[in-house]
Amino acid sequence: MGDREHVAFQALADVRAVEGFTVTQASSLHETVALTSKGYDASAPGYVNQVILLESAWSPEKTLEKLLEIEQAHGRVRTGERYADRTLDLDLITYGEMMQETEFLTLPHPRAHQRSFVLEPWLEIDAAATIPGLGSAQELLLALPQDG
Repeated sequence: MGDREHVAFQALADVRAVEGFTVTQASSLHETVALTSKGYDASAPGYVNQVILLESAWSPEKTLEKLLEIEQAHGRVRTGERYADRTLDLDLITYGEMMQETEFLTLPHPRAHQRSFVLEPWLEIDAAATIPGLGSAQELLLALPQDG
């Protein structure tokens, strides 16, 4: 929602400003069809997606907490409804090779391997990207249906 490119630019600046974060790479912005609870919807406003690589001095949980604080600063309200309209959505996809599942955080992100809008920008900045337990992002992307 809103000025998507501006929000993405500001969010990246906000991530860079977090004490303990060092952004090492950032993909270009990728516009994609909106994903709704009923699937992809070309009639809905599109999304702008970007993947950033960062080093964090914080635990995975604290890293996610700091990302969620940035979302809130940009007007994100979490209603509990999956795929709700939002101003900003920051996800922690992987944290090194860590694999864990808690009430607060699942690593790697449980649906990242099914999302071309995650894999394509990620591969733009890291051709050797892998998702722990699942394999090469390139192979995962090639296995996706053309519209997904």
